[in-house]
Amino acid sequence: MLKLLTSWDEEVHLIEQAIMKRAASGSELAILEAGCGQRWPLNLGNIRYKLTGVDLDAEALRMRTEIIKDLNQGIHGDLREIDFPEHSFDVIYSSYVLEHIDGAESVLRNFTRWLKTDGIIIIMIPDPEAVRGFITRYSPHWVHVLYYKYIVGEKNAGKPGYAPYPTIYDKILYRDRLQQFCAKNGLAMDVQAGDGYYQLGRGKVDALLKAFVKLVSFLSLNKLSANHVNLLYILRREG
Repeated sequence: MLKLLTSWDEEVHLIEQAIMKRAASGSELAILEAGCGQRWPLNLGNIRYKLTGVDLDAEALRMRTEIIKDLNQGIHGDLREIDFPEHSFDVIYSSYVLEHIDGAESVLRNFTRWLKTDGIIIIMIPDPEAVRGFITRYSPHWVHVLYYKYIVGEKNAGKPGYAPYPTIYDKILYRDRLQQFCAKNGLAMDVQAGDGYYQLGRGKVDALLKAFVKLVSFLSLNKLSANHVNLLYILRREG
């Protein structure tokens, strides 16, 4: 059963603690942000690290390199096609990226190859077996754009540099498939958690969304979860 997280702060703290544990030796960390988008959400305190960001969205990467300027290296490219030497990174961080990639398993294989022994891969994805992930997968992209624009309130939704991006949901992202992948590729699953705190903070809108999610879960005979939206995995490459 998934551990349910109760807030974004709890989730971020869990991730930051995992990275800090990797940095316990005091050496500088090499971190890859795989699908870097517009901002780095973590505060790693006094940890020394070099941050490499890769993104297929050239405009998002431009914002990151020219406005935020927090990357040591920014690379415009496809995670399925770019290459790094084996054992290049202590930490690989991928936040809401893999669900947009057709052939995500090849990306996971790259991550495993690029990771140092005892390094960690941090993956955040919408759960395809939760109600919201199921609806996202089977609804057209223009619906996602309207949702971001008029419900979430992102006026630039769908423009270059801005979410949402077309959703694919490669089969490797289903929990049982990912567990099998980890077992075959020497990855220990240190953390497997779901967020149970989804909300927009808009009162009646939140209540209606939650009621709708529960209804869909009921109609699916509870095969689709109504208890969480997203998944967090922290995977460690064993020696």
